Amino acid sequence: MIKITLPDGAIREVEQGSSAMDVAKSISEGLARKVLAASINGEVWDATRPINTDASLKLLTWDDADAKATFWHSSAHLMAEAVESMFPGVKFWVGPAIDNGLQKGFYYDMDLGDRKLSEEDLVTLEKKMNELAKQNNSYIRKEISKAEAVNYFTGKGDEYKLDLLSNLTDGGITFYTQGAFTDLCRGPHIPSTGVIKAIKLMSIAGAYWKGDEKNKQLTRIYGITFPNQKELDEYIALLEEAKKRDHRKLGKELGIFTMDDNVGPGLVLWMPNGTVIIEELEKLAKETENAAGYKRVVTPHIAKESMYLTSGHLPYYADSMFPPMEMDGEKYYLKAMNCPHHHKIFDAEQKSYKDLPYRIAEYGTCYRYEQSGELFGLMRVRCLHMNDAHIYCSKEQFAQEFKAVNDMYLKYFKIFGIDKYVMRLSLHDPEKLGQKYVNEPELWLETEDLVRRVLIETGVPFVEVKGEGAFYGPKIDVQIWSAIGKEFTLATNQVDFAQSRSFKLSFTNQNNQPEIPLIIHRAPLGTHERFIGFLLEHYAGKFPAWLAPLQVKILPISDKFMDYANTILQKLKNADIRVEIDDRNEKIGKKIRDTELARVPYMLVIGEKEMNEGTAAVRRQGKGDLGVKSIDEFIAAIKEEIKERRAD
Repeated sequence: MIKITLPDGAIREVEQGSSAMDVAKSISEGLARKVLAASINGEVWDATRPINTDASLKLLTWDDADAKATFWHSSAHLMAEAVESMFPGVKFWVGPAIDNGLQKGFYYDMDLGDRKLSEEDLVTLEKKMNELAKQNNSYIRKEISKAEAVNYFTGKGDEYKLDLLSNLTDGGITFYTQGAFTDLCRGPHIPSTGVIKAIKLMSIAGAYWKGDEKNKQLTRIYGITFPNQKELDEYIALLEEAKKRDHRKLGKELGIFTMDDNVGPGLVLWMPNGTVIIEELEKLAKETENAAGYKRVVTPHIAKESMYLTSGHLPYYADSMFPPMEMDGEKYYLKAMNCPHHHKIFDAEQKSYKDLPYRIAEYGTCYRYEQSGELFGLMRVRCLHMNDAHIYCSKEQFAQEFKAVNDMYLKYFKIFGIDKYVMRLSLHDPEKLGQKYVNEPELWLETEDLVRRVLIETGVPFVEVKGEGAFYGPKIDVQIWSAIGKEFTLATNQVDFAQSRSFKLSFTNQNNQPEIPLIIHRAPLGTHERFIGFLLEHYAGKFPAWLAPLQVKILPISDKFMDYANTILQKLKNADIRVEIDDRNEKIGKKIRDTELARVPYMLVIGEKEMNEGTAAVRRQGKGDLGVKSIDEFIAAIKEEIKERRAD
């Protein structure tokens, strides 16, 4: 007998060789039907795999991320079986599960020879996958020697699997078989194909073998599966909504930004409407930072090579910086980050403990040479405007300052209606000290513990991720989700114990001795580019009144009321409200529809009755008629809404 410890601490004794599924059945048949995989001592296994020693067990169902990954990877094998039945001789590379924001499911890369897949082929493959799924074939795991594996794939003439095998050693090679399909795979897999109830093959793409453009281009098929049709339908509907909310589409429709090949890839041209949004975000940030004791600074767009060598950035980030310019026998770089410039400002005047914490902020323009294949709308650009700031403080002040930065994040989340978020505490990898990370093992552990304690004390949701810290210290990456569940990396909050030493920064402590400050790097609103891209999709282009490029549109029923329209226009402008008149010779219905499409928060419809009474018929974007109001009443109401930065 062996002992199985469940998550609640309960211990069950079972026969050696029992599986997680056996344990599930001993609890209830209903539970067993839901089990897709199992976590055995923290490692994901097939639910049907024998357990031969005492172990901790967690049964994984569709609600668990690891179960979804197992489900989708198993679906990739099912798709491969369907492809092989339709195209004998096909060769397969890899078929992983994917869960990247809204893109979920799986893909499989394959070599179809000279054959090209069509959209009609996807429909046929879907049908075949459904047929195979209904056979309810088990996923069977088999440990196999390397020699046997090599012989099997040599016989099939599959150079791709042979390449994978070349990097594997005996004792850890497994085959998985379901139905007529066998694949080299380490697993795990779901119990059987029968739990795959809803299938949709999404698209066909090309993918170079091993991601190297010098290699042969393979065919990649993307797909998604679910345990029921309802979830698939909901997912497809969500994707359709996401297409409508695509920031690139909305940015063009609403005149927010544009890009031009003559300017260069990844270089955004902000149009008047986009510039209004930028200015409103800056206004918000400046108000918030001023109240929190920050002082504003401005720094140049370039600096000498020596500064980035001192900071340590150049050795780590040279590939993502633009090439240097040679001037007066010196190399100059476009700045990729603001921090070295801010360190020089701190060092320009002697500091004492009375000057700390020293907080400086800048909307600094930075330049990063993102690879052309990585550029994506506003999300990955080469010129970016950062809501950047640095806090120089003592160790004793650190917790309070770090907490204050997190509180600033939470304030912004409330303003923008961000309900779902998580902080990713990115730690160092001890094995990469001196390579990827500054070789200060004790300082790493100390600062990581400082950040961890602040996060625990403040109660914000967070996860820990090893090996993703900045080179100079641990950091928090802020992950947020839009209204439709699309994940974004918003900003970062970083601890730096290294650059203060590199730049020989110090302050005089209470004992009149020099002391090295800790540095907090923070950017709660990230960059204008990424954040506005997020907001476009989050709001579907329907910005709240305080942030909308145009807040009010005046719609006269006919030209007879233009004088009255201009009177209202001037009153609103005097109240600092962004307003225009629709003076087109169009019917009022069309004017209303067009203003709705332009996502203007408020419409003031005016005719003879309104002119005679000094009123306007007020309409709210997406909500329709709000009734007739006096102009002064409307101005007072919208000014209050703008002042409070209401989300709606």
